Amino acid sequence: MTLFAIDWLLFIEKLSLIIIIIFASLGIALYMTYGERKIAAALQDRPGPNRAGPFGLFQPFADGLKLIMKEEIIPNHSNKALFILGPALAMTAALMTCAVVPWGDKVVLFGRTIALQIADINVGILYVFGVVSLGVYGIMIGGWASNNKFSLLAALRGASQAISYELAMGLSLIALLMLTGTLQLGEIVKQQQAPGHLWNIAYQPLGFLIFLVTAFAECNRTPFDLPEAENELNMGFHQEYSSMKLGFYLFSEYINMFISSVIMATLFFGGYDVPFLDESTLTPNIAAIVGIVALLIKVVCFIFFFMWVRWTIPRFRYDQLMNLGWKKLIPLALANMLITGAVILWLHK
Repeated sequence: MTLFAIDWLLFIEKLSLIIIIIFASLGIALYMTYGERKIAAALQDRPGPNRAGPFGLFQPFADGLKLIMKEEIIPNHSNKALFILGPALAMTAALMTCAVVPWGDKVVLFGRTIALQIADINVGILYVFGVVSLGVYGIMIGGWASNNKFSLLAALRGASQAISYELAMGLSLIALLMLTGTLQLGEIVKQQQAPGHLWNIAYQPLGFLIFLVTAFAECNRTPFDLPEAENELNMGFHQEYSSMKLGFYLFSEYINMFISSVIMATLFFGGYDVPFLDESTLTPNIAAIVGIVALLIKVVCFIFFFMWVRWTIPRFRYDQLMNLGWKKLIPLALANMLITGAVILWLHK
């Protein structure tokens, strides 16, 4: 009977954590659209959104309401089932990636110690790669089901881009995994917290740089936004979409950008670790709150960088994009892996 009760309590804890993280991710993605417009406005010397609420803070809700109220249009000659499945799959894959992220240390509530991580599985990084790969199907299915040549061409570009840059992304992480010896994200954070251990960016600067560039490509962000090249392909793979189906595609891109920033902060910048702070001097709950705030500050810096690059650098041509992925990033990632392996062998002689 006690076991049954503990299982139910654990279920409620995990379900509550899932709901909180999903709604927090959606809320952050919502206000990332506001942040992007404000950053673009600042770079272009204009005010940006400033009508809906004080400082335009209600603009994301106005945009969301507009998307919800728009007419749902499904083209007559499209594959209706797949047309609906595409954006649903893109949004689901984007939200699933947050399941293995350690958002903070443990908190103590009602006498129970609760880990701020939905699932600390021993193949956490492989899980992230597997789920991210599913997002490509959302793009491909949406482009093909639309029965539009521009949508299909954009979807093919998106799929080939994702496949090309996932290879370099995976190779860039192999060197990091050789150093950490684990695939668990929680364990990687704890290693970076250990006394005398620096953040992984100090040991893998080239690996981080490759991962950062490939993250831009995986999120379809400028200068790698070939699947949404408006001047060539109208609106890209979601050209035929309207209302919340279009909203799902747009929100999934921002959620992917948010989760990519969290993963980079976790792998290379200590996750929820606060430098020069001894967490043992704080109560568990205060330490957890400080860790969450530290992680979010790192994530905001990455998100700002994503947005700054979008409004600064022009889009690559398709041949330049493929050339960078196959002829530059993959050889660099392989060289980084071999150098890391050689250094590890030399140090352990």
